[in-house]
Amino acid sequence: MSDHFANFTTGLDSPASSGFAISPDDSNDLVAVTRALYIGTGGTLAVTLKSGNTVTFQNLPNGALLPIRALRVLTGTTAAGLIGLY
Repeated sequence: MSDHFANFTTGLDSPASSGFAISPDDSNDLVAVTRALYIGTGGTLAVTLKSGNTVTFQNLPNGALLPIRALRVLTGTTAAGLIGLY
């Protein structure tokens, strides 16, 4: 398949080109720092951001897409079906 954008520089405002399933873990970082997180089933999302700050997003709806640079998803998370995009 031809990629018409192969010669362009990828920036943070570019769409994600890869992804991975996420299981919350308080001890281990994600396989890559994300560009966004997809929330399959809504709930609470507790994350450590790339900056090292920990934040909790509450009442996320099903199918939410959060444009955050997450380093770790913590076990206080009740949201499910999490996909890391980068």
